[in-house]
Amino acid sequence: MLNPAGTDLEKSLRAALPPGCFRAIALQYLEELRGRFHCPDALLLTPASREEVAEILRQASARRVPVVPYGGGTGLVGGQVGVGLPRPILLSLERMDAIRSVHPKENLMVVEAGAILANVQAAAEAAGRLFPISLASEGSAQIGGLLATNAGGVNVLRYGNARELCLGVEAVLADGSVLRGLKRLRKDNTGYDLGNLLIGSEGTLGVITAACLRLVSCPASRGAAMMVVDSPDAALTLLGMAQERLAEGVSAFELIHRTGLGFIAETMPHVRQPFASHPEWSVLIDLGLSGGLEADAALEALFETAAEAGLVSDGVIASNAAQRAAFWTLRESIPEANRLIGAVTSHDISVPIETVPEFIARARALVAGLGPFRINCFGHLGDGNLHFNTYPPRGQDREAYADRREEISRKVHDLVEAFDGSVSAEHGIGRLKVGDLERYGDPASLVAMRAIKTALDPVGILNPGAVLREA
Repeated sequence: MLNPAGTDLEKSLRAALPPGCFRAIALQYLEELRGRFHCPDALLLTPASREEVAEILRQASARRVPVVPYGGGTGLVGGQVGVGLPRPILLSLERMDAIRSVHPKENLMVVEAGAILANVQAAAEAAGRLFPISLASEGSAQIGGLLATNAGGVNVLRYGNARELCLGVEAVLADGSVLRGLKRLRKDNTGYDLGNLLIGSEGTLGVITAACLRLVSCPASRGAAMMVVDSPDAALTLLGMAQERLAEGVSAFELIHRTGLGFIAETMPHVRQPFASHPEWSVLIDLGLSGGLEADAALEALFETAAEAGLVSDGVIASNAAQRAAFWTLRESIPEANRLIGAVTSHDISVPIETVPEFIARARALVAGLGPFRINCFGHLGDGNLHFNTYPPRGQDREAYADRREEISRKVHDLVEAFDGSVSAEHGIGRLKVGDLERYGDPASLVAMRAIKTALDPVGILNPGAVLREA
C-alpha cells in the first residue's frame, strides 16, 4: 500500500533539503500534452544534485510514497503523470541542466539529466561535433526523459535510438543508492550493464541524473530534398537506391502523406510548403556527407536516376541551409497539426521495413471498413516506424467517436502483431499502453521485467503504474 506525500514527509524533506527544491505545483506538471491523463495534486520537488535526489528517494522509500520522475513533459503515453496514485512526489530534474564536460577528441560529452536537447546539440556544435538525436520537441525535451524512454526521432536510420548514443549513466535507485556509471569508456565488460537497463525503463527502475553521450563528427556537406513518389512501395525502393549510392550518408528518410500536408495547411498556413498541390505521397531525404562530397550534387543525381526508373515524379532540392531547415519545419509541424485537428486514435508502431507498404495498404483498408475516418500515416520509413493516426470526418469532433477508440486501436494493433511488429516504436509504454504490453508482450519477457522491477524497487515507489501494472 502506497501513501500520499503528506505534511510529515514535506516537513522532513524541508529539514534536509535547500529551499530551492520546493516549488508550488502548476497545471503543466499535472497533465500531459493531449489532456488524456491528469493528476489532481502532487508534491513538486526540483533537486539540484544527485545527493538531493538520493535524499528524496530515501525518504520516499521509507514512507512508501510514490515518486513520478518528470523530464520535459513532452511524453505522449502518460508516463510523466501520476494518475490514480495517492498524492505523489513529482520529481523534476529541470534544475540539473549542466553540461558537465565536453571531450571532442573522445567524441563524447557528460551532461545532467535536466539538460534540454537543443542546448546539448548547441554545446556539441560549439565543440565541432554533432549530437544527432533530433525531434520536434527538442526545445523542451530533456536528456533524462529521452534516455528513460529510449527516444528515437528522425535520425535513427543513421545514428540509432538514444540507447545507441549513450555510453553510461549516473542514476539514483529506489533506496537512494547512487549508480555511478559515467566512466568515459567504449569497452567495459565488468558484469551486467545496469545503465543500459535503466535506458527505456521510463523511471520505473531508477532516476537517471546524468549521462555520458556519444558525439559524432559534423558532416562536411548537408542537404535535403523532398521528392514525390507514387506509393510507399516506390518510396521503399527509393530508400534502397539512396542507401546503395550514398550508404551511411543518408541521415533520415521520412514518408509523408497528403493528409498531413493538408492538416498543416488548415491549421498552420504560415508554414511554407514546397509543392503547389499536396502530393499523395512524398519523402523527405536528408544527407550528411564527408569531405569531398557535395550533398546537393548527390541529391540531384539520385533524383535523376530515380526519375528515370519511374520512382519519383517531382522534387525540390534545398538550395541552402534555410531551405533545408524549412523542409524540416514542415515535417516537424505534422505532429502539432495533428494535435490541432484532434485524433480519434494515434498509433506509434513499427513493422519490418520491407513490409511497410503492405502494412499501410492493409491498415488503411481495415480502418476504411470501420467508418469514414481520415487517416494520416507518416513517419520514419528508414527504420520501419510509422505514426498511423485516425481522425473524424471533416467538420466533426473527435469526441463524437470516443467510443470507437478502443475498437480501432485494437484492430490496428492486432494487425501490427500479425506483421511481427511493435505497438510502441519510440514513445514507450507509459500508462497508456500497459494493457497493450500485457496483450502483445512476450510472456517470458513480462515475467522477467516484473522480477527486475521487484529486485530494484521492492517497495514499488518508482513511477507506479507505468510500463507494468501495479502489483
